[in-house]
Amino acid sequence: MSTVANCPNCGAPIRFRWSSAVQTVCEFCRSILVRRDLNLEKVGVVADLPENSSPIQIASEGVFQNRPFVVIGRILYEYEQGGWNEWHVVFSDGASGWLSDAQLQYAVSFQVPMQGLPPAESLANGQRFTWNNVEYEVSCLTRAHYRGVEGELPFEYWDKTEVLFADLGSRGMAFGTLDYSDPAPLLFLGEAVEFDALGLKNLRQFEGW
Repeated sequence: MSTVANCPNCGAPIRFRWSSAVQTVCEFCRSILVRRDLNLEKVGVVADLPENSSPIQIASEGVFQNRPFVVIGRILYEYEQGGWNEWHVVFSDGASGWLSDAQLQYAVSFQVPMQGLPPAESLANGQRFTWNNVEYEVSCLTRAHYRGVEGELPFEYWDKTEVLFADLGSRGMAFGTLDYSDPAPLLFLGEAVEFDALGLKNLRQFEGW
């Protein structure tokens, strides 16, 4: 499929920054669009998203481990203590990952195929796991509500309700997340990063900056 298409709802041009994107949002009518074979199908509409205090936005650019990336999508979650953004980023070599942006704490992670991940009902704070020769400890269990999406995503994600996440800390900068948004759990591993280390540009400008 071409990286240029038209919104089936309003006819506006849809330009994909990443050829492997499965889902995107029309910037004009806010329709959620999913690739089905060679066509785009409207599957929903994004409600108005809450005000976003993050300086990161779609088309922001940065560097992680000497690899340039661009931000092309976002999933927004809310929970009892606030909310956070999961920014979908694509690297110059075509690989994609996630930049977690949670109350001035940042981490970059990548999905890691792994068999035998623990079921949600077995998790507890302090539980330990070892993946890729790194020991992780469950530091926090969070039940969050999917709030909305924008931009391009690597999978179809638009009709979620409550989602369980387990944050995984380590003795170093290694960081992980167990994601229970699908019937089969997903594992994301990466590391915590300082905002300045990402060398971000094309950021949102706020009054007074």
